[in-house]
Amino acid sequence: MDVSRQRSTATGDTERGSGPAPERGPRARTKRLMLETATRLMQAGVTPSVSEVAEAAEVSRATAYRYFPSQAALVQAVVDEGLGPILTWQSTSADAERRVAELFDTAMPRIEAFEATFKAALKLSLDQWAQRQAGTLGGEPAFTRGHRIDLLQQAIAPLKRQLPPREFKRLAQALSLVFGVEVLIVLKDIWGLDSGKTLAVAQWAASALVRQARLRTPS
Repeated sequence: MDVSRQRSTATGDTERGSGPAPERGPRARTKRLMLETATRLMQAGVTPSVSEVAEAAEVSRATAYRYFPSQAALVQAVVDEGLGPILTWQSTSADAERRVAELFDTAMPRIEAFEATFKAALKLSLDQWAQRQAGTLGGEPAFTRGHRIDLLQQAIAPLKRQLPPREFKRLAQALSLVFGVEVLIVLKDIWGLDSGKTLAVAQWAASALVRQARLRTPS
C-alpha cells in the first residue's frame, strides 16, 4: 500500500474539536472535479499527467496546475483520497497482535477496492525510479510513499517499551512486506488467491511476525 508520504495535516479549528473547515465555492468544486476525474482514470489503470486530467475534466491547464503543480502532487492526492479511512485508523487495544489484525481488517479491503489506483501509483514510483537511474527525471518532484510506516508503527506501539528500538523498527519493516498493494500483486496476481484467502495469508504472516518479535523480547 503502499501507500506514500507522512500523513497530510489540514488546518482548522481543531482545538475545539470541530475539525478543519471544508473548502467551499468554485475552487473547491474544480479541485473535486479534478480529483474525481483523476481517480476515474487511475481506477481504469492509467497514471495520468496533470494535463491529461485537465483535458478529461475540461479544465484549463493553467487552472489544473494551480491545484496540482506536478504529477506527483496529483497522484498523491488521489492516493490519499483512496486510502480514506485508513489514514485515520486508530485502535484502543493494548495488544499489538490484535491491533495489527484490526489494521489489516480495515485497510486491506479498502486497498483492494482501489487496487487499480494504487497499482497506477506504484507504476509512477517505479517509472520515476527508472528515470532517476537513467538521469532523465529532470526537475519532476519525486512521488514518495510511506503512509504504511506510520500506520504499522502505530499498530505495534504497545511493543515500543518492550523491544529495543532496533527490533521495534525491524518489526515494522518486516510487517511492511505483507501490508499494501504489493500483497495483492503477489497473492492475487501471482498465486491466484481470492480476496478472503489473500487477507487470511497476510493476517497469518503479520501475526507470526509479531509473535516472533515477542519471543525475542529481553526478559
